[in-house]
Amino acid sequence: MAHASEESTANREILAKVRPAELPRPSLVLNGRSFHWITEKVCGIVEEPTPLWWKVMFTMALCLAAFTFGGLAYLVSTGTGVWGLRSPIGWGWAIVNFVFWVGIGHAGTLISAILCLLRQKWRTSINRAAEAMTIFAVCCAGLFPLFHVGRVWFGWWLFPIPNQNGIWPQFRSPLEWDVFAVSTYFTVSTLFWYMGMVPDLATIRDRARTWWRKAIYSFLAMGWRNGNRQWSNFEMAYLLLAGLSTPLVLSVHTIVSFDFAVSNVPGWHTTIFPPYFVAGAIFSGFAMVLTLMLPLRAIYRLHDTINQYHIDNMTKIILATGSMVGYAYATEFFIAAYSGNPFEKFAFINRAFGQYAWAYWIMVTCNVISPQFFWFKAVRENHALVWIICLFVNVGMWFERFVITVTSLANDYLPSSWGYYSPTIVDIFTFFGTFGFFSVLFLLFIRFLPLLPMAEIKSVIPQADPHAH
Repeated sequence: MAHASEESTANREILAKVRPAELPRPSLVLNGRSFHWITEKVCGIVEEPTPLWWKVMFTMALCLAAFTFGGLAYLVSTGTGVWGLRSPIGWGWAIVNFVFWVGIGHAGTLISAILCLLRQKWRTSINRAAEAMTIFAVCCAGLFPLFHVGRVWFGWWLFPIPNQNGIWPQFRSPLEWDVFAVSTYFTVSTLFWYMGMVPDLATIRDRARTWWRKAIYSFLAMGWRNGNRQWSNFEMAYLLLAGLSTPLVLSVHTIVSFDFAVSNVPGWHTTIFPPYFVAGAIFSGFAMVLTLMLPLRAIYRLHDTINQYHIDNMTKIILATGSMVGYAYATEFFIAAYSGNPFEKFAFINRAFGQYAWAYWIMVTCNVISPQFFWFKAVRENHALVWIICLFVNVGMWFERFVITVTSLANDYLPSSWGYYSPTIVDIFTFFGTFGFFSVLFLLFIRFLPLLPMAEIKSVIPQADPHAH
């Protein structure tokens, strides 16, 4: 009883010191304990003066992003011949990068939608950043197929828009399916991300000290006043969007895999691609979430909201999906051997021991072997090692897309048309520049928008300790 009385007195002293606009609402005090420290921690990231490291990183990201847009401008002015595309390799780094970036975005949808429907409370500390990562990754992915068509000014022909010529897109083409899948994915993910931020944007609005910040966040908060009716409608809409987003986790990368699976090219024409691509997308997506969140956790001292339990869960998902990907690699060889098709057999033997064997074994090492270290608790608790392994996973997943795309095209049915694909400097600059573009968007997000969902965190961590490390 004495301990409870002392805790209540301490809470009253804290409330007496803060400004009226910062007073936590009654729902934010649970069991006599205030969660105002969560508001201070999350809003402080947005409200504090811009740190030096952010300015340096933002400048570097802008310079790196300039390579992508410079490369794309050069491509439009000159033609797709500036890429390393040569017969018979009509798909090069552009399609590899497209599939890579679409896969990166899958963790955000899975964390936000599926884990929400399954009532997994641990998702709350990472879902906001994962959703933002999804949107920014899709923005990077959309650049490549758009410019890959060559005459980018005709890109709008891919949409079923009535025109004077009476010409409609070829709906039997899997490239057309990509347009619908990715645009739907981007739209629903953006709605989900933005709607989840509305209560937190209202909190930042109420704490704003300058008129222009109050005006901007008032516009973004859309009149949110924390009323019961608003919360009821919010929770229902959030649940509906989660239900709508769940099929997208399976459908988007399944349709992306159809770009390959519906063709007759050896190494592509297989029914294992849809589940294989979905598992790989979740695998790379969770690795990217940890790649981004572990440094932010250290910089902003978020150890009390993103704790070892969250890191354990994410590494275990990476381990599970990485094992699925390794199983898919083995199954591909079994299917090729069991099929009796000499072209299929050659395609997979050539992948492992042919001219691109170096890429294949980098892929296997990064995607199959490196995640197995997550079986050990000591590795999962070593955050520097976790971050390094996640980097290996991201590298390996890029090489997976490269191996699938290039090896099958370089050595197809006719040996007389075989070739070796080598990227040009424009390919290289355009791809690595997308990391700058992605970083620019993500840095703007963490600087001006709430990184963590305050309301959701307060509802699921009544036992959290603001002084924990």
